[in-house]
Amino acid sequence: MNKRSIYRQFSQKLIFATSFFVIVLSLIFYGFTKATIYEEISDELLKDAQLISTLTKTSQTNNQDLRVLINADLKVDIIIVKNIPNITLRKYSIKNDSFMELLYPLDKKAHKYIKITKNINTSDKMINKIFGNLIFLGIGGLILIIMYALAVSKTLLIPIIRITQKLSNMNENSLTQIDTRKLPMEFEPLANSINNLTTKIENYVKYQKELFIGTAHELKTPLAVMKLKSQVTLTRPRDTKRYEDVLKLHIDEIDGMNQMISSILDMGRQEGAQFEKPIEFDIVKYLISKVESYKLLANQKDVELFFETNIESFPTLIQPTLLTQIIQNFVQNAIKFTPSGNKIIIKAVPNNKSITIEVIDEGIGCPKDVDLFAPFKRVGNEKGAGLGLFLAKSAADTLGATISIENRTDGISGSIATLKLQSNPTCKI
Repeated sequence: MNKRSIYRQFSQKLIFATSFFVIVLSLIFYGFTKATIYEEISDELLKDAQLISTLTKTSQTNNQDLRVLINADLKVDIIIVKNIPNITLRKYSIKNDSFMELLYPLDKKAHKYIKITKNINTSDKMINKIFGNLIFLGIGGLILIIMYALAVSKTLLIPIIRITQKLSNMNENSLTQIDTRKLPMEFEPLANSINNLTTKIENYVKYQKELFIGTAHELKTPLAVMKLKSQVTLTRPRDTKRYEDVLKLHIDEIDGMNQMISSILDMGRQEGAQFEKPIEFDIVKYLISKVESYKLLANQKDVELFFETNIESFPTLIQPTLLTQIIQNFVQNAIKFTPSGNKIIIKAVPNNKSITIEVIDEGIGCPKDVDLFAPFKRVGNEKGAGLGLFLAKSAADTLGATISIENRTDGISGSIATLKLQSNPTCKI
């Protein structure tokens, strides 16, 4: 099977469409020119006939007197014909000569008509010459059309070729972005989609490498502790209390590894959510419903949870599963690190075509010299696998959003977790 070439298809269609247009235009021009020439001839014959009719009515005129009007191409006669309409005009040929004949009524009662016959060989030759010139110009135009179509097709395909070459040279070690400034605006949506996909792949490869290395390290440490503790316990007899302590240590370490494996499974579910179809979604209504659920979790720790916003709605296209992962992680961390009796505030602040969601707590704050979004990073003495913010960052990158965590600057201990979402342009805000 022959491979289909978009270049060949486009150039062929352009050649066919342009050639068809030129041919139709040439035929219209030829027909219009021919009709105009014949119309001019018929008008001249009609004027001559009217002049002759006027002369014959003002004086006694016969065929001999009409010879003054005859020239090499024109012949005038007065004939008697019955049952002829007022004015008749016809074109006919005799051998290689062409004629135009006009019958003009001179005396209807006497059935007299003026018959004017004009040799139109010169006009026909001019029409044929025009037709020949059109054919010559058409052939030359067709050649130019072919050259033009090939050049235009190649020019229009340059952005596609550039994008194709860029993609064909990419691998996991060289995921570069396509420069949309060098592309026509019609190709910008395609290039932006490819860039977004490239970013997702780049983040995925990067995070997977960090995850594998971190997982191996995090699982190796508790296993080494369990093995060493077991070996020491087996070196000499122990009482029941010592054996119970070792078993409790093993259980704690197993619980930690279990929690880590659950977080890794969450990452697997998040990868599936990255390909979830975006839907039209109201961020404000979503936050209001979520806050009611999070209040139950906060009340268990005697922490108050509030929601503040100055807008009623903020519709956009988004993948809700990824958004939930981010907000849920922010709120759970805030509840985890906020002491009992304190409060947490969730804010939604619109800004032009974006919305900023902040989770403000009164906890211990965050260290400035630690990359909180790296895998297996933990703060304080709270238990956890250290993958929550790592997953949140991955989800934000997929959404094209930005997240950050900073300490509060209003004199109160705590941190502010921020998510900034851009509104999809297809939604009306």
